[in-house]
Amino acid sequence: MRVALLGPLRAAEDDGTPIDIGGARLRMLLARLALDAGRAVPADALVDGLWGAEPPSDAANALQSLVSRLRKVLPVAVESGPGGYRLAVDAADVDAERFERLAAEGRRELAAGRDAQAADLLTEALALWQGAALADVLDAPFAAAPARRLTELRTEAAEDRFEALIRLGEHAGILADLSAAADADPLRERLAGLRIRALCAAGRQPEALAVYAGIRRTLADQLGVDPSAELQEIHVAALRGEFAPPSPVTDRLPTRLTSFVGRDDELKLLAELLGGARLVTLTGPGGAGKTRLATEAASRHPAHQQGRVWFAALAGVRDPDDVAGALLGALEVRDIRTETEVHRRPPDPVGQAVEVLGGAEALLVLDNCEHVVDAAARLADELLHRAPKLRVLATSREPLAITGEALCPLGPLPVPAERAAPAEAAELDSTRLFLDRAAAVRPDFVLDESTVDQVGEICRRLDGMPLALELAAARLRSMTVAQIAGRLGDRFRLLTSGSRTALPRQRTLRAVVEWSWDLLTEAELVLARRFAVFAGGAELGAIEAVCADGRLPAADVPYVLGSLVEKSIVDTVDTGNGEPRYRMLETLRAYATERLAESGEHDSTRRALGSYYAEFAQRLEPTLRTGAQLKAIDAFEAESANLIAALRGAIEMSDVDNSVGLLDGMIWYFTILGQGGRAGGLIRDTLAFGDRLPPAVNAAYRALVYLMDEVPVRSEQAEIIQLVDDCVRTGAVDRYPGLAVALPMLAFLGGDREVAVREVRRAEQHPDAWIRAGGYWVDSFLLDDEGDVAGADRARELAHAGFEAVGDRWGIAMTLSFQGYALSQDGESAKAIEVFQRGLALSIELRSHEDAVQHWWRLAVEHARAGDFAAAWRDQEAAERYGRGITNPQQRAILMFGRLELLLRTGELAEARALLDRVASLGGEDWFPGGIGNEWIHAFEARILLAEGRFAEAEPHVAIAIRATDQRGDMPDMAGSVELLATIRARQGRHETAARMLAASAVVRGRMDLGSPEVRALTDELRAALPDYETIHGEVRMLSKKDVIAWLLAELD
Repeated sequence: MRVALLGPLRAAEDDGTPIDIGGARLRMLLARLALDAGRAVPADALVDGLWGAEPPSDAANALQSLVSRLRKVLPVAVESGPGGYRLAVDAADVDAERFERLAAEGRRELAAGRDAQAADLLTEALALWQGAALADVLDAPFAAAPARRLTELRTEAAEDRFEALIRLGEHAGILADLSAAADADPLRERLAGLRIRALCAAGRQPEALAVYAGIRRTLADQLGVDPSAELQEIHVAALRGEFAPPSPVTDRLPTRLTSFVGRDDELKLLAELLGGARLVTLTGPGGAGKTRLATEAASRHPAHQQGRVWFAALAGVRDPDDVAGALLGALEVRDIRTETEVHRRPPDPVGQAVEVLGGAEALLVLDNCEHVVDAAARLADELLHRAPKLRVLATSREPLAITGEALCPLGPLPVPAERAAPAEAAELDSTRLFLDRAAAVRPDFVLDESTVDQVGEICRRLDGMPLALELAAARLRSMTVAQIAGRLGDRFRLLTSGSRTALPRQRTLRAVVEWSWDLLTEAELVLARRFAVFAGGAELGAIEAVCADGRLPAADVPYVLGSLVEKSIVDTVDTGNGEPRYRMLETLRAYATERLAESGEHDSTRRALGSYYAEFAQRLEPTLRTGAQLKAIDAFEAESANLIAALRGAIEMSDVDNSVGLLDGMIWYFTILGQGGRAGGLIRDTLAFGDRLPPAVNAAYRALVYLMDEVPVRSEQAEIIQLVDDCVRTGAVDRYPGLAVALPMLAFLGGDREVAVREVRRAEQHPDAWIRAGGYWVDSFLLDDEGDVAGADRARELAHAGFEAVGDRWGIAMTLSFQGYALSQDGESAKAIEVFQRGLALSIELRSHEDAVQHWWRLAVEHARAGDFAAAWRDQEAAERYGRGITNPQQRAILMFGRLELLLRTGELAEARALLDRVASLGGEDWFPGGIGNEWIHAFEARILLAEGRFAEAEPHVAIAIRATDQRGDMPDMAGSVELLATIRARQGRHETAARMLAASAVVRGRMDLGSPEVRALTDELRAALPDYETIHGEVRMLSKKDVIAWLLAELD
């Protein structure tokens, strides 16, 4: 049982059933016992609390009688004992107790600085209040004191919540409530202080100061006192403008692991430039700290407070064609695959980026543009034209040189003069930076008379360049500051030559890096330059395999690598698997790459990289279709940058063998994660080798590219069948397991069912269990298209069993999706829901966001079809939350179609109409291939019009949908539209035609949609209207699908 005291007294059983307590005195007794839930209340205390100074003559019997009556209505015991009476419920079952616990926890979290947790706890606590405490038992003598205490706690909890939300930057959302609370209690100084802070954070300083003036007058007039010292301090802070919005919740900028030192003037200039120009490029020499300054400036930009700042790191991009892909990666945009399309055309990267960056004010940081400056310039220019509210902050060695660009040159940090005193030197940014970084490696290092000259010399000789200073400070792990200063020597004379600002960034950066490079032994130099080929860092095994040879034996690599870590040429990252991952800072890697090229080892090392990762990918690739799938995906993800770099290098060097080995190993990994566009681009690049590719490889790649590029609609193109035959003739079908699924689908799209069935049978008879399962999966697709639903169900069972036997989660999830759909059509909603839930769990496990969202969407629709709208909305909203970061327009549309479905089924027609208009506005050539999106829009338009009773207006939309699905050969979608047409005919009074159309939908799909409440209702209606309904239905079901479709199309004319 649960008892509510925060408002009128309420009691309810655990399942929510209300309990009628009865008269006022009985309610008072329950309230008094609930205040001490689980504890005994002495009888005397109860008598005093219920009757006060005027107890009945026989108070003990009167109390006993009340207790007896209360016991009769409660589902829990009212126990009696030596200590009095005890209500047998847990304290957590009384809202007042829960409120006090949550409020106390919230206050503790607030004191600990965990503001988000505090806000959640306090919001939950305050939500328990449904009115004044003990509202309908306040006449009881006991009630006044606990009601006052609870009310005071409520006020304090509300103040704590306001405090937490202000800290979180949510001041705008609470100002109205805060003002109302302050007006209701004009003498409460903490409320006034909170209100002042919130108004200041909202930029309303004059109103904030007026609040202070008001409470000061009120305190003086009513109490004759001045505001407290705390409130006066808040007033002074408000006058100084010290209250600013807190840091935003969403921060997509690189993590700032070190403090930001200096650059105040540059930060101010950047803010001014960004206020007036839409493109600002931060230019300067290498090592000047452009990235760090850009990050800091972006974190202070107004768009950051709204979570509208993105950071695209281009340092790792080596091919200009990959710039857009790097941006999409930073924006967390991925491809999407839907069940109504087998594969899709690669998306427009800029268009996808605009979907994220467009709309509200936004700032994009394009970092390290210099090595891909032309591509970066084109990308920035197009983004700025297509997203009018976007601003771009670029960092580059040189300007982007496009219209509207404002430049912000960045030079060295100010350096101390010779013989400067420690206090004087310590005020300069170059010294401050050196000392800050020195403290990280030598906490005992201090700037004093014994070190100031050497520190000053280091700052001056390194020209105040932040990167050089940080590298110098890192050497304090193994050298004294005097040794560091003494080793600068002639090598860095150029930095203080007086012509420093005229030098290119790379030469300046080289001077800094060469200083560290010259500290290396011969073996360290060899390993350092060879390590540069690892774009994503590497573990020890990979480094040994790629970098070792006669000059550098593999047995020496671990020790040499350790030395490089000590000398800060290489650092380590904890991967959580017990083995460190080694990486080289990008600046150092760029320098090492030059040295590698000069050494004559560049191509040989890249070939070694290609060979290693080709073998790596080939070794892992088969496990992507086994129970070791997740481990394989982890390994591919960890090495993704190296795999792509190796493939790019192999293609650049015309290394056909490694190119094929690498790409063969990665194709299925891309498929599982839904990265078809990325795979398609790499396949096309590799196809440029032409006849140098083995025939089987060439055939397979051309077939895969066709599936990825072409719209998934039926076609009479003979070239499709030729692609299939080429894969069979060359033996590609035996080399690539994925073709077991691809080739039958290609033949189906080519309109040759015989070839499709031939390839299915080939797969089903293959000795490889996964290929057999893939064959069964495609067979279920073909059988469904033929209307053989029983055969399709059997094929799906075989596919599911096959994929389960080998442990392939991807195959299982794909099969479960089809099984769930079939169960839904058969009216087995509970089983369908269970199957969709299993598919969802697998998709999440595989980290395939798009598949997971679609499973959630299917779950929501199925719950709605079953009438469980609460569960439907839970799943729909979960899908929307999970897919919030995926801004692909197709993905957004799918989520909106799911919401449309629920709005229609719950009768929210106005909201459905508005949402459909929004979906339609997303339309475009690349929105959905083959016009699928527009077809769905017409189908939903018809459903809304039908729900509004506008049958004549609905029919043209249904006709468009039916013709479109016929052209695509999508029988399930066609059947759904035919059901709509049957409904229209029934509303027109043409019941026999409606019955024939309803039967026609079953012929088209192969089964009636028994899970649809609309179809079931229409069936009942037609049975009642037509005595010979079953005969009519049976006649149509005997017709061929071809004849039925021809009749339907004629009916539309």
